[in-house]
Amino acid sequence: MSEELPPSDADENEAVDEVRATDADAWATAAAEDLEAEKARRRAQYGPPPGSAAEELRKLVDNVAEKLSGLQSPLLGGIAGPAAQQVVKQVVQQAKAAVEPVIERNPDVFDHLAAAGGELLAAYRSAVQAQEQRWSRRDDTLRDKGEDPGSERIDLD
Repeated sequence: MSEELPPSDADENEAVDEVRATDADAWATAAAEDLEAEKARRRAQYGPPPGSAAEELRKLVDNVAEKLSGLQSPLLGGIAGPAAQQVVKQVVQQAKAAVEPVIERNPDVFDHLAAAGGELLAAYRSAVQAQEQRWSRRDDTLRDKGEDPGSERIDLD
């Protein structure tokens, strides 16, 4: 009699599970590679994506500060020019010092404000488009009656 045991079903199930795990990993890896390739293509085509609202505000403050600091004031003349420029630099530095801690403490607030601004813009756009549609329908009605749509009759009684 031989000491060998027949192969069990457990060994076959483990092999199948290992193949499935490898397939799942391959799928995840391929999807991640495709996503990275798409991101790289978009960066090449459109440039780097915008950062968070807090980062964009920080960039705006830095750019405005840089422009104001380099601004020459012809109104103040040659004598007061350097002193005025020093005052502008000092004010810009104080403004940056006041804004920076707010940005650091509340970066999510700026994202929410940016999203709210986008929602307000969409609501305004919708209202304007609806009003334009009403105006254009009224113009069509006036044209059908033979009246001038550019003028509006106002009853003063």
